[in-house]
Amino acid sequence: MDKNSNAYTFIFAVIMVTVIAGLLAFTATSLKPLQEKNVKAEKMQNILGTIGVTEVSRDDAEVEFNKYIKQQLALKADGTVDTEADAFTLSLKKEVKKSDTDQRFPLYIAEKDGKTFYVVPLYGAGLWDAIWGYVALDGDKNTIIGANFGHKGETPGLGAEITTDWFQAQFAGKTLLKDANAGFTADNFVSVKAVKGGAKTGDAHGVDAISGGTITSDGVSNMVQERLARYLPYFKNN
Repeated sequence: MDKNSNAYTFIFAVIMVTVIAGLLAFTATSLKPLQEKNVKAEKMQNILGTIGVTEVSRDDAEVEFNKYIKQQLALKADGTVDTEADAFTLSLKKEVKKSDTDQRFPLYIAEKDGKTFYVVPLYGAGLWDAIWGYVALDGDKNTIIGANFGHKGETPGLGAEITTDWFQAQFAGKTLLKDANAGFTADNFVSVKAVKGGAKTGDAHGVDAISGGTITSDGVSNMVQERLARYLPYFKNN
């Protein structure tokens, strides 16, 4: 075949595209187990980080996770446990699209230094795309002891600041209830909010919002409030 002909060029291009596509598909398939393992380890690291277990390598993540996490529950909307659902493998991205009665809400119960903690996964919307994270509550189920957040496409230096230590550290010590003695009712639940211009000194429910990242800050506030409210029935009954 004439190498200068259009037919030769077309056939050559088709062959090259087919070969490259095959190689990419093979590579993606080969790397998928490793990618899934890394995602699993990172998730475990994030959960552990909220209870103060840091400096955990990906190789050690599963061992440390099993050491501290004593229960993994998939809750129904009424606060009861769905024993047939696997809390760890639940995708909040998919769950939030379901009706309230069909959703399942993962909860991780941890023990550290003789104390019990409750880790709640979060999922919501930022300015450009999804945001997510974890909040750990003390044994009173009211006081936050740690939080971490992630995002898919927030602006560096602005909304992306939700992943920084200074923003996340503000949540420690904040409380969810208006009156700690009044119980886990919808009226008593006020959550924690990012306050534009800065939270007032002594505000038990406010943290400083990100300057220039108001919409993402609001997204974090909405996410924390909407997700944690789902756990009130369980906290009330337990």
